[in-house]
Order: sequence, then C-alpha cells, then structure tokens
Amino acid sequence: MKEKVVLAYSGGLDTTALIPWLKENFDYEVICCCVNCGQGNELDGLEKRAKMSGASKLYIEDIIDEFCDEYIMPCVQAGAVYEHKYLLGTSMARPVIAKKLVEIARKEGASAICHGATGKGNDQIRFELGIKALAPDLKIIAPWRMTDVWTMQSREDEIEFCKAHGIDLPFDASHSYSRDRNLWHISHEGLELEDPSLEPNYDNMLVLGVTPEKAPDEAEYVTMTFEKGVPVSLNGKSMKVSDIIKELNTLGGKHGIGIIDIVENRVVGMKSRGVYETPGGTILMSAHEQLEELILDRETMETKKKLGSQFAQIVYEGKWFTPLREAIQAFVTSTQEYVTGEVKFKLYKGNIIKACTTSPYSLYNESLASFTTGDLYDHHDADGFITLFGLPLKVRAMKMAECKKEN
Repeated sequence: MKEKVVLAYSGGLDTTALIPWLKENFDYEVICCCVNCGQGNELDGLEKRAKMSGASKLYIEDIIDEFCDEYIMPCVQAGAVYEHKYLLGTSMARPVIAKKLVEIARKEGASAICHGATGKGNDQIRFELGIKALAPDLKIIAPWRMTDVWTMQSREDEIEFCKAHGIDLPFDASHSYSRDRNLWHISHEGLELEDPSLEPNYDNMLVLGVTPEKAPDEAEYVTMTFEKGVPVSLNGKSMKVSDIIKELNTLGGKHGIGIIDIVENRVVGMKSRGVYETPGGTILMSAHEQLEELILDRETMETKKKLGSQFAQIVYEGKWFTPLREAIQAFVTSTQEYVTGEVKFKLYKGNIIKACTTSPYSLYNESLASFTTGDLYDHHDADGFITLFGLPLKVRAMKMAECKKEN
C-alpha cells in the first residue's frame, strides 16, 4: 500500500505540476486539499483538474467563518499591523490552512504534507511552523528547496512537464502578477513592482476596487455596531463577521479604500515590494479603532498598541500556534469586554472620515472635557499635580545650572 501525501492545492500551475512530480519521485498517493478562505472563482474546476493531473482525491474545505472569527478578529482587536501598513492578509490565513492540512492528513493516514511555497518567501515558514506545532511527526515536502529533484525553474518548464505526463492544462507561459487572495485581501507581486523606481500599473492590477481618483465624487456614510469588539451589524442590518467583511469589501473597493504599496522586510531577510488591496479590512480596522478610543483608558491603550505591534510580528513570522500568541491574545480579549457601541463614518476617495461614535461604556465625560468647570474637576488641583509631575525636570535643571556655575 502506497504512502499518502496531502498536497496544499490551489489549482494553479505550480501545485498542479506537483501532483505528477510527487507520484513520479516519491511514489506517493497524492491527496489534494484546497482550503477555501474566500478565493472566489479561483476554486472553479479544481476537482476535475486535480483528478486529471493524477490526484486520488480532492478536499475543498470551506473555513471562511473560522478564518474570520478565530484568526481575523483577534488581529483586528489587537490592532495588528506589520510595519505600519500591512494588514496581514496572507499571514493570518496560513495557520488556519496548516491546521486544516494536518486534519486531512490525520483523517487519511498520510505520512507527509507538501506545499508549493518558494524558498525565498514567508509562506514556507508559516506553513511549516504550523505543521510542526500541530503534527511534529509528519514529514514536510518543500519542492522549491529540493533543487536536486525539483528541476523546473519557469512556467514554461512546468507546462512542458505537465504535457509530458499527458496533462493538458488551461495555462500559458505568459507572465502576470503573482497574487494571493482570500476574503480579507488580495496581494500583488512581480512585473513592474520588482523595481521600486516604477509606479504600479493600477489599471492593469486592481481586482477588488478602483484607485481614489476613479472613486465616486459623492461620499457615502456607513454605520457599524460592535459588541465586545466584534462587529455585529452594518448599516442597521445584523450580519455575521464574514458577511460584514464581504459587504465592506464592496463598499471599500467602490471608494478606493485600502490600497497600499509597501516594501516590507521578509522573515528570511530580504526586502520585497507588493501592492495590497484590503478594502473591507481597512474599514473594519478603522471602525474598531474609532470605537476603542472612546472606551479604553490611556495606559491600557498604550500597552495594547505595543503588544499589538508584537502580535503583528508574531503572526507575520508564522508563530500563531505559540504560547506567546495565546498570552497576548488573552490580554487583548480582556480589553474588549466593554468595546461595545456604534460608529458612523463616511467613505470618500480613499479616505475613511469619522462622523460620530456612541457607547454605553464611553469614558468621555462632557462635563470634564468642556471649558466650563464641572463637579469632578477643580482647576486648583492642577497646581500640585504639575509641581510633582514636573519635579524631575526641575531638579535636573537646577543641578545642571549648579554644575555650569562651578565649571
């Protein structure tokens, strides 16, 4: 009986070529697993293609709600943004994909998992750290690092390999952007983006929306409500998180929201440039932050921002299944206990413009904040506070003056 390998299958040229390659070089029975994180029509025709290429079975696992509820929302609540710009669209999806690959491997009694991530990117790390954390006994096959066996170096090579194995595929050798898509975002790499001196060709690139210049001339108001840091309605309609993100993607794309051009530092040490479209995610992150600023006290907010940055790096580096991620998430979850209320904002040509915010747990006190004197604040109390708060500065200034005089 042949050993089984579970292949992380997208249906693209790379992973399709891997099916006959695995059979030929390892004599494996190949079981394909495509994890649906919201790729849309990219899933069309996968079963026929996988079977035609020699796979014995194809699983298409729909984990959109799990992805949204258990991976996206913890990052939104943490305010996790990598290097000030990247909203972790690919990074958040990889651990849940790795988890599902392990589940299928256990179900099928497979001895190995294979992925098609390159030896230069972040995804090889994210997939493999997830698999090691959940199933340390499973073998991991990474063809792009096995240069003595994986000899194909181009799309032309892969197409010829497939043809030689009787696989006629709807792919050609023309080069396009390298893309990764899920419900949260779509990333673009390659072509002119490989040269930072060149401007992105947005007209040829964008999938989810338009540039701000091509967005409508009229602003559009949006209202969202949250309960304990989780969005529960959009424009007065109760919806689950995944449906809210879908609707926000439509609204954000329409108004040119969430397009970033970033040169990021990969885990493996090199810099890479990409353009990310995250229309719905950008709106959701902004709306959550708009509500939080009304509710969280200063010290909690400051600590949360520091840990949010660390959380983003943990997720980016593929360390989801670690005690540190769990510990930081536990802190973040505790901060969300009273993040309940309604936010209203308007979308206009790439901008998210705050309109109003309300919450039963708001720490904003109009009596305290206004210029009139309220019962809770006596202006004279500021005298002693400033004296003590500024004491270290005063003592240092006196000492410096004394030293200067002596010299």
